[in-house]
Amino acid sequence: MAEPSWQELLRLRLSERNAKQNAFASIIEQYRRLAQQTKLLKERNASLLKAVGSVRANPSSSTVHVPGTAPSEDNPVRAAYMASLESQISSLRDELATVYKTQGQNAQRLLAMNETLREKEEASRIETENLRKAREEVAHLRRKVDQHAELMAEKDRTAQILHDEINTLQLELGQIDERNQTLTRDNAKLLQRWLDDKQAQANKMNEANDFYEDMRSRHQAVLNWRDGGDGKPASGNGTSLSGNGVREGETVEETLTDGTKLQGETSLDQTPNG
Repeated sequence: MAEPSWQELLRLRLSERNAKQNAFASIIEQYRRLAQQTKLLKERNASLLKAVGSVRANPSSSTVHVPGTAPSEDNPVRAAYMASLESQISSLRDELATVYKTQGQNAQRLLAMNETLREKEEASRIETENLRKAREEVAHLRRKVDQHAELMAEKDRTAQILHDEINTLQLELGQIDERNQTLTRDNAKLLQRWLDDKQAQANKMNEANDFYEDMRSRHQAVLNWRDGGDGKPASGNGTSLSGNGVREGETVEETLTDGTKLQGETSLDQTPNG
């Protein structure tokens, strides 16, 4: 079992001391009363002895009470006894006045304490009402805090959902951007190929036009040469040859660089497009 603390030990020792001191309280009170009574009797005896001494000094005075006779007014014993009683009455009156005074003071103190008690009760009632209002306000604020906490938790969940959606959209946007870049590169390649093809076609067309112009100039040269000659055929079969060794009526066939063959006739009615 653990030893008691020093506060408990001090309380126990004080209780033991009080019990020891209060054990003889009643006896002490009785001795106090007995001392007071003894003091009073001593004072009375002293006054009586003083009266007896005065009687002995004056033996002519009678101190014996005779039945049927009125007591003498100048009896010193009786005078001493009366003085003792008067002193007791005076002391009792003083004590009674003191008791009345103390009772009045106690009544005033009781009224003041009642007023203080009423004020304290009113203040306690006000404090109790304020405490009740404060508790209600604390409960209301706690409910609001709980509501705000739930609202913040809901907002956090919504923010997390929005964040996830933003991440998903950013990922999709990145994929779309990558796809657009790929399509842009493919479009650029296709455009370049188309441009290259059109350039090749333009080059072929230019070559064909050049070839056409060359053939036309040669045909014109042959016509000019024929018109300027004697009209004799160059061969024995009656077929005339052009300046490049092609007979009239024969088809002129030329192969371009891309493998396309162009045909033309050396007759006079040949059109510019062959």
